[in-house]
Amino acid sequence: MFSFNMLLSVLALTLLVLSAEASTGGTPNHNYDLSGQALTDLYNTPVQKAEWMVRPLGNLPGIVGPVSHTGVRVTLPNGSKWLIHKGGNYGIDSQTVVTDARHMSSAWRTMMTKDFNGRKRVADFVKTGGATYNLLFNCHVASMRMMLQ
Repeated sequence: MFSFNMLLSVLALTLLVLSAEASTGGTPNHNYDLSGQALTDLYNTPVQKAEWMVRPLGNLPGIVGPVSHTGVRVTLPNGSKWLIHKGGNYGIDSQTVVTDARHMSSAWRTMMTKDFNGRKRVADFVKTGGATYNLLFNCHVASMRMMLQ
């Protein structure tokens, strides 16, 4: 019974989060998107290290379990870092997007690190993150799937 109550609580909190995102219009578009050959090159780049990251949701003062936002920050062979994350209204073709980690706020915290040593590419993380954002495939599920691939 505890499992069912916990699942019900998580479901209720997720619905609350989705409602809040919908009422605020979601996350704004970023002006530092890559396109063309630069985007293709990024997607084909091997990932050295991945970090599962979490931050407070919206303007909340802290991280409260599922009422938070998660993503995966990847480090490439040249040392650059990119955040792969998802959410409603994040992208045009997919709700999983890749943004330059230099634009991350200081609210993000590393929760887990995994070495990939070039075995996966950025595109593998985006594909594992999934194209859609919904109750079943939200940012938490997507980011954990990325880390476990």
